Amino acid sequence: MAEILLHQTFDDPDVGAPLTWFCEPSRWRVASGRLVVEPDAETDYWQRTHYGFSADNGPFLHVPVASDFVMTTRVRFHPVNQYDQAGLMVRVDENHWLKTSVEYEGEHEPSKLGAVVTNGGYSDWSTQSFPDGVDEVVLRIQRTADDYVVSYALPDGTGAWSQLRMGHLHNPGGGSVQCGLYACCPTGAGYRAEFDYLSIHG
Repeated sequence: MAEILLHQTFDDPDVGAPLTWFCEPSRWRVASGRLVVEPDAETDYWQRTHYGFSADNGPFLHVPVASDFVMTTRVRFHPVNQYDQAGLMVRVDENHWLKTSVEYEGEHEPSKLGAVVTNGGYSDWSTQSFPDGVDEVVLRIQRTADDYVVSYALPDGTGAWSQLRMGHLHNPGGGSVQCGLYACCPTGAGYRAEFDYLSIHG
């Protein structure tokens, strides 16, 4: 039977230890059993590739995990501006991290379900289109040593997982990685993400 490393529901307005904020947003709260995050403007995670810029300042609520794990969340999103995003993240440092989310592309383009893996200070991005009219997704990241499998499930009642990405994340110093929930507004503010839970099993 899998060991429960963390199962955080959001019934208590005080979200504390063992969870810690990196770049705590100006606006967040617990309401109706969900963690509601409204990221500040110009927050993002990306390193160099193709676009040439570096950003490492998105709200990230995390816990350290040293072992293999399976991490899941369910997130509802209310986008406003292009590139608004929220989901799961695994982080070693600013040059080594992984994130997965649904990213809003605007009213006339389909949103993108994707995963970014950053190694050695360079990001890559794999994507696929996300169905119109769907405003929530269940995300999962499975770690085996330094290899990760990213999957998702749609809220269609089937609970079927679909693989989105398999990747390797370098961990130069070894030891724990930071695991948790993140959200970003790379352009303007106004985005709202609502997380139902954060579950991590060993």
